[in-house]
Amino acid sequence: MTPPDSASPRPAVVIYSGGMDSYTVLHRALRDGYAVHALSFHYGQRHARELDVASQVCERHGIPHQVVDIRAIHSLIGNSALTDSAREMPKADYAEDNLADTVVPNRNMILLSLAIGHAVNIDASICFYGAHCGDHVLYPDCRPAFVERMNEVAAIANFSPVTIEAPYLHSDKATILADGLEMGLDYADTWTCYLGKEKACGECGSCRERLAAFAALGVSDPLPYDH
Repeated sequence: MTPPDSASPRPAVVIYSGGMDSYTVLHRALRDGYAVHALSFHYGQRHARELDVASQVCERHGIPHQVVDIRAIHSLIGNSALTDSAREMPKADYAEDNLADTVVPNRNMILLSLAIGHAVNIDASICFYGAHCGDHVLYPDCRPAFVERMNEVAAIANFSPVTIEAPYLHSDKATILADGLEMGLDYADTWTCYLGKEKACGECGSCRERLAAFAALGVSDPLPYDH
């Protein structure tokens, strides 16, 4: 996708959770000259603290931002450790056999459908989200085949076609982090842990992947951890 002319920036929707990946995608879109409209969703996630982080970042940088409350559908997609606090959160690296309980059914299709609708509503022709290759082993809605099919649908679902861009689809977490650090980003302005406590747990799959990325680059993670 060719970035817009800086003299007349085109609007773009960024699905912005408040985590590392979407934070980097958000700033990459800003760097490339898009007029960003950030869109966050409260779907009943236990780590809803990420939404507060997202709101603070957008307010600080003057980025138009909406937090959409879709908790009414919780009973339809609540069969996950990410949305059911009664379940124990798996403490392991990402793998299909030990973190399947963190899959939220159809989450990205739902969020992308709403984001595409918002894009059409504001005359934006592009929608960004932060899928990356580290998610491919576990999350079907972060895989290239999903993005390809969703793009096919997004091209015909409305009179105004929308392109879905996942700029880190084939990149790992360390590559995303390296790109963000090169842009001068402060990852203290992100929340990754699947538990929304005062400190990150350091043990869930999301924390472990984040810590591994910082370790791979020889950089200290600015977030405080319980473990």
